[in-house]
Amino acid sequence: MNDKIKAKLELLPDAPGCYIHKDKNGQIIYVGKAKNLKNRVRSYFHGAHDTKTSLLVSEIDDFEYIVVGSNIESLLLEINLIQENKPKYNIMLKDDKSYPFLKITHEDYPQILITRQVKKDGGLYFGPYPDVGAANEIKHLIDRIFPLRKCSLHEKKVCFYYHLHQCLCPVVNHVDPQVYVDMVAEIKAFLTGGEDKIIHETQEKMQAASDRQDYEQAAEYRDILQAISTLRTKQRVMNQDLKDRDVFGYAVDNGWMCVQVFFVRQGKLIKRDVNLFPYYAESAEDDFLTYIGQFYKENNHFFPKEIFIPEDIDLASVEALVGNDSGVKVLQPQRGEKKQLVNMATKNAQTQLRLKFDLADKQIERTQGAIETLGELMGIPTPHRIESFDNSNIMGTSPVSAMVVFEDGKPKKSDYRKYKIKTVVGADDYASMREVLTRRYSRALREGGVLPDLIAMDGGAGQVHIAKRVLEELQLDIPICGLQKNDKHQTSELLYGDPLEVIDMDRHSQAFFLLTRIQDEVHRFAITFHRQVRGKNTFSSKLDGIEGLGPKRKQALMREFKSMKAIQEATLEQITEVGIPQPVALAVKNKLKTES
Repeated sequence: MNDKIKAKLELLPDAPGCYIHKDKNGQIIYVGKAKNLKNRVRSYFHGAHDTKTSLLVSEIDDFEYIVVGSNIESLLLEINLIQENKPKYNIMLKDDKSYPFLKITHEDYPQILITRQVKKDGGLYFGPYPDVGAANEIKHLIDRIFPLRKCSLHEKKVCFYYHLHQCLCPVVNHVDPQVYVDMVAEIKAFLTGGEDKIIHETQEKMQAASDRQDYEQAAEYRDILQAISTLRTKQRVMNQDLKDRDVFGYAVDNGWMCVQVFFVRQGKLIKRDVNLFPYYAESAEDDFLTYIGQFYKENNHFFPKEIFIPEDIDLASVEALVGNDSGVKVLQPQRGEKKQLVNMATKNAQTQLRLKFDLADKQIERTQGAIETLGELMGIPTPHRIESFDNSNIMGTSPVSAMVVFEDGKPKKSDYRKYKIKTVVGADDYASMREVLTRRYSRALREGGVLPDLIAMDGGAGQVHIAKRVLEELQLDIPICGLQKNDKHQTSELLYGDPLEVIDMDRHSQAFFLLTRIQDEVHRFAITFHRQVRGKNTFSSKLDGIEGLGPKRKQALMREFKSMKAIQEATLEQITEVGIPQPVALAVKNKLKTES
């Protein structure tokens, strides 16, 4: 605990609010809420903690707080702060999913589509469904029963689906729009629990087709009935009120939480969603409330008619999270089937937690354990952020460099960077690396960007010394190591220290595996970028010097034909269709002909 934190702890108020923990780079790493800010924030810096909380505390370099008027206000503020800043230690819905809906468009000749966005466009929306597979299954069944439009409104002839009896081709056949109004009403009834009528009508059609010995058509109706039956067996009927509900249950164990959500649509339990994560709040209930807030706001999730929650969760807080204008009833069932459904969600959460706890623990051991071991071997603080660099060129042509980033032992691809070498002529790896490192870290200093805890150079002592000189000139103190490969081009040794020396490490450890993965990844990323640049340069060079053929027209040719051979084989008309004027296209053909 530094002096700045010690001084701030003395000034904390006895009031509800939100606190914001930051790391040494000023990045927000955790947002929390508290009924009493003084007691809660002080608790992080006094007393013993479990492993994951100790890890969080070890990264706290500063904190801020916001005082509010009530505990519910602090809950709502916390949700907004998490959404805005996305701190790495907060609960984040990792899949970031938005759920699919079936949509019947608002047109004279409507279509049925799958969409993940609900808009106020007059369309009819049904769902949400737990995944696109479930939505596709139902859409496919509706397509077979109801011949909604599949073709364009500009068609001049009937479409493929017309021959499958799945589209009426209304424009070509001049179908009365009222036919579609009636069809949409039937689909709406079907999707809201009225499949008995469709089953009865389909059975009659199957019998009629059989009576007239049209066995192929009768078999199609039979298959439709089987599809409806299969869909029904996948759904457990809860009750007969046909309401849409989300049912929540949760369980906690050893600092981990599992939340189960059951989706009940038209009175039927269609699927569940499972989320497992470590929690850092003062109580499990606090993080459960945070989870619900993110569930509906972060994912723009559909609001059902009712939400069921366990009895130990504060009802008023959940009501505040979903909002008074949502039209949702939040209930805590006390008995009967509704209570059993909450109990079932809770029991499933307990089961999933037991099954997944060991796996989650091993994942932390593989990633967090690897970087902790690496820090211990090198005698440096745990390197949460590692940046690695590599060059790529062929005989000095199209020289490029690349940077990859690993945070907490995992690649952070959003922070990967590609560099075209600007100041170096020929194959000079040291000069290229000097340019790239200077560009990367001078910009970080200039713009206040995030700096790494460790720089891993793909190479030996020469590359490490270049990096050290660049950092000395920029007055940066960041540990630098070198990753050497053997004659089989495999990661062999870790170089570190002043003077440099080989760090002895177990070749079968997670730390060594992490270094191998980093070196392989930066090499792959650099090679891939070099191939892209070299390919573009090779393509462009053969087309240089043609009057009227600038960069945009070269790119148009590249997008269309993909290779020089394809352009050589193309006709003059095919080249002009790309947007190349005929005189320029003729010049292209003549030049490629003389060079072939």
